[in-house]
Amino acid sequence: MKGLSQAKKGHVFTVLLAAMAVVFTLALVIYPKPGYEAGMSGLKVCWEIIIPSLLPFFILSELLLGLGVVRGFGVLLEPLMRPLFSVPGVGAFALSMGLAAGYPMDAVITARFRETNQCTRIEGERLLAFTNTADPLFMFGAVAVGMFKSPALGGLLAIAHYVSSFLVGVAFKFWGRKDPTHLAEIQAREITRPKGNIFKRAFDEMLKAREVDGRPFGKLLGNAVTESVQTILMISGFIVFFAVLIEILRISGIMTVIGWPVAVVYHLFHINGGLVNPTLAGVLELDIGSAQAAAVNAPIIQKLALVSGIIAWSGLSVHAQVASVLTNTDIRMRPYFIARFLHAVLAAAITVILYLFGVGKSASAAMVHLTPVSAVAEAASNHSFWQVASSGLRVWVVGLAVMLGCSFLFAMVRRMRVIRFYARMK
Repeated sequence: MKGLSQAKKGHVFTVLLAAMAVVFTLALVIYPKPGYEAGMSGLKVCWEIIIPSLLPFFILSELLLGLGVVRGFGVLLEPLMRPLFSVPGVGAFALSMGLAAGYPMDAVITARFRETNQCTRIEGERLLAFTNTADPLFMFGAVAVGMFKSPALGGLLAIAHYVSSFLVGVAFKFWGRKDPTHLAEIQAREITRPKGNIFKRAFDEMLKAREVDGRPFGKLLGNAVTESVQTILMISGFIVFFAVLIEILRISGIMTVIGWPVAVVYHLFHINGGLVNPTLAGVLELDIGSAQAAAVNAPIIQKLALVSGIIAWSGLSVHAQVASVLTNTDIRMRPYFIARFLHAVLAAAITVILYLFGVGKSASAAMVHLTPVSAVAEAASNHSFWQVASSGLRVWVVGLAVMLGCSFLFAMVRRMRVIRFYARMK
């Protein structure tokens, strides 16, 4: 009976999806011009922001994984990542790449970790919980300068975003800690873990990982480029699709119907009603939602809180990209959804608190009113290829260096505690 009930639910879900696909297709036939313009806007965002900011890092990450460098860094960063977030040291690589290139870079790397057994399923879910972050250039350039016309707001958004992400990571340290499969994998790893000097172990692990991969460098580079381009095309397709979907929902009036409960809640809490549509758009796609929020004539603190929450939530478009990347792994999406919701709430709350304490108040509250399409397009046009790529590389290098320094500091403190313990015993 249970299997029959699940089958019926599956059939109902299939019918609903089919009906939605038919309605969307008819809407494109009825509104061809707005759909085309929204699609062109999405393509411009992909060409001027997404491809230059992500493609170099996709190729670089594949090369570093194949050469064994990531495994070596994992040994060096274990003293930092394990106590703070209960994830292996290689998780710092996903964190640094996520900081430099933004989403869904972290999901791509986490999926590779799981496929190569460098993390357990639970550790992969913990990693996705706090490494799914926007890159600084997006918040400082695209949002603060391109959408709000105020560079001073970039620091406020970035601080709220990364502090809330850190808090989510600490909270998810306890996620799945009693899972029997996870505990068994951890125990097996501890038994086979080599001892000795951390630098020698890192070097040995790098050589071992390179031997296991075994591909000649030419083939490794070719595979890295091929797989990275396929991933970029998938991401670009999602962005264009959701850009068109949001525009169709807006001009057809469906967004207004869906937004009625949100409008009621906003009215009860005295939040500007003009932020209802940006909220719904942000649930679907972060670029469009952020641009719409910035263009609304509403109190600055409300717009900043909403945009901060949208960036942390990252939109169903990014969620779909992450789900596609994780298809070949056993990592579940449920903890990812929980983490994104928690991240959005914390980011919005921290943004309000920081603004009330004076952070970013010097920014001009006068906003240029733009349509969603032109706002995103203008934000995209503020960045050249080399500006995006070089900025991301600098962030990655600095972030990795800082994490290595913190890891060595953690290791030294831990070593001093062990030495003192043995001295007392004597």
